[in-house]
Amino acid sequence: MEGGSEAGPALVFYMCPKGVAGTMTEEKMDKKDRRLARETGVTEEIARLVEPLIESMGYRLVRVRQAGKDLQIMCERPDGTLGIDDCVEISRAVSPLLDVEDPIRGSYNLEISSPGIARPLVRPEDFERHAGHEAKIEMITPIDGRKRFRGTLEGFDTETDEVRLFIPAEDAGGEKGGEEVLVGLAFEDIDNARLVMTDALMEEAARRAKGRKNVDGAVAEAAPGRGGRKAGGSRAKDGRRSRR
Repeated sequence: MEGGSEAGPALVFYMCPKGVAGTMTEEKMDKKDRRLARETGVTEEIARLVEPLIESMGYRLVRVRQAGKDLQIMCERPDGTLGIDDCVEISRAVSPLLDVEDPIRGSYNLEISSPGIARPLVRPEDFERHAGHEAKIEMITPIDGRKRFRGTLEGFDTETDEVRLFIPAEDAGGEKGGEEVLVGLAFEDIDNARLVMTDALMEEAARRAKGRKNVDGAVAEAAPGRGGRKAGGSRAKDGRRSRR
């Protein structure tokens, strides 16, 4: 069992045959665009600044992260894809905004990237779209003394606002090797979630990418000083310097 021993709410179990997933009704579709915004500090400010701009361009923000001088803004199209030309377009729009607002002290490298194959799951529809694939989910509040769960996605329940996940029987208090158990995890209490890289996931990604150009595996980089870009994950880099 993953996670600590800290007490918390009880795990919710469901009776549902594996492979029988629920569906979102039209009335609930507005909920699917909610994003698990877990940025804090500077990245929270940057997400607040760039998300409306990115959405106005027909894209969606996945997350914003900063590691040292590297600022990563992860985006996608509504269908979950993002190509090199998209990355460059977003970079050209976001860079002037960050120049004006100047949220970062010192120099930094701006990277616009796609979610990739083993992607973060940040919206209800992400859990729906990838039903049948393995995922790791970490909660903010422990459930039955644990925060971390790993299992097969069943989908998203709009009635209870929960992610539904099949976990091993032993992780649910059953016998090892027993039938997997379906549990519900509150969406708003998820700290982070992502797909696990498996052969099945890579095969599906390859099928989706077949016939598409400039998606998965393309890189666009810009040298410091906004130099020329060259093709080379869908990603665009731009060396920036704050005025501070």
